[in-house]
Amino acid sequence: MSSKSYFNKVVILLLLSVVAFGGLKAVLPERLFPERVLTGNNMIVDSMLIDAINESEMADADIVAVPNVDTEQIAAKVDSLHAANIVEVANDDTLNPLIRDEGYVHLSRFYTKLKQIEESGSGRARVAYFGDSMNDGDLIVQDIRDYLQNKFGGKGVGFVGMTSMSAGARYSVAHQYSKNWQIYSFITTRRPVRPFGVDGQVTLAKDSTNTYWVKYESHKLKNTGYLYNATLFYGRSDNADASISVKANDDVIEKALKPSDMLNAVKLTGSDTRSLQVTFSNADSIPFYGFNFDDGKGVHVDNFSLRGNSGLPLSTLNNGLMNRFNSMLGGYDLIVLHYGANVLSQETKAYNWYEKGMTHVVENLRRCFPDADILVISTADKASKVDQEMVTDPAVSLLLNSQRSYARKTGSGFINLYSLMGGEGSMVKWVDDELAGKDYTHFNANGSKRIAKLIYGEIEKGYQKFKENIPQHNTNIIHEDEGNNDL
Repeated sequence: MSSKSYFNKVVILLLLSVVAFGGLKAVLPERLFPERVLTGNNMIVDSMLIDAINESEMADADIVAVPNVDTEQIAAKVDSLHAANIVEVANDDTLNPLIRDEGYVHLSRFYTKLKQIEESGSGRARVAYFGDSMNDGDLIVQDIRDYLQNKFGGKGVGFVGMTSMSAGARYSVAHQYSKNWQIYSFITTRRPVRPFGVDGQVTLAKDSTNTYWVKYESHKLKNTGYLYNATLFYGRSDNADASISVKANDDVIEKALKPSDMLNAVKLTGSDTRSLQVTFSNADSIPFYGFNFDDGKGVHVDNFSLRGNSGLPLSTLNNGLMNRFNSMLGGYDLIVLHYGANVLSQETKAYNWYEKGMTHVVENLRRCFPDADILVISTADKASKVDQEMVTDPAVSLLLNSQRSYARKTGSGFINLYSLMGGEGSMVKWVDDELAGKDYTHFNANGSKRIAKLIYGEIEKGYQKFKENIPQHNTNIIHEDEGNNDL
């Protein structure tokens, strides 16, 4: 067959295909596949986010406009702080939640702890930093931790889970584990066989016949050079035969596990440990949660980031178990909520459903950690292609307003990360400056360091403003406990 004849047949076949598609188009559904794409490479989207979006679409919800804040009214409110109780202000929707402004009052309990540490050189404060892939591998969080510990003292990387999708990429502590663990996460599982731990995960041995292990090794950094006071946290079980072999540096010890309480802890090492390997025997049915590494003074920051998390699954944390974690870890003073990357979508025209959901999240967190202040960090800029040009995604401002609104309504502090990084079109510049990835969403290591500096700068500005006004303030804020859902 000649090449010319073959070419003519190909052309005819293509023309017939076009005609056939035109005839079928009238009878095909408008879309063969859903337009919304909720997952991508190495990305998990929690089922609660999908449900919330579907419910919103079914209700055909209208855009809920966030009311403009009257600056004169805000100024008057700030003046009134000298005579008003902060409890009253914390529930006022007109109060600007930005912590560099009058919103610093929402972090008064945390700032009081910092002030006590700074002035006395003793005491401690603990931060839970909940996030998504932005904080994967301890990015951003490790530098914020370092800033806080440099100023207020404290050493150690804090609480680290049994397993992690980013274990191999974490620089603040080397982390390895055997691949035969059974892992449950609150972004993929609605009803785990055991309650989720403080990081939203629970890990179990599948059976009693195999060997299971975890290994941690410190990097020789200023504040995390050792695995300080390594302590294992695990839950309740009828298993009375479980034991662990602990190899710390070059020493090996054996310990029996006693899973009798809702939450149990066993201290494994002192403060001079650089490497730790724990091997578990006959450990089936025991829920394992992770290890804590801290020196017991100054500031400690736990990174509880999970890829694909919208933040909504935090509403499922069990109050009773979280109360135990809170008590045994010394009490949380600040809860940071840093979300947005998994919520942004060009198709979303309103985020009232997210605002409502995250309001419930804050309510639940206050039951879980009753002495902690809440800090909301907004979405960063994200760029999408519009008319062949990379520009700020239209959904960014909608989500930002939603986050600011739920922070204001719940009396939480607020950091506008979008504005800090430069606002409109800033992500394109960050990518051009090699500070963010080509997905125009995530920061790289250098960009994460810069973001951490910006976030810490806002926390520090709020702290300085708090100290300027502390004589006039009543900082003993008590949030009403709205109940519990013990195991």
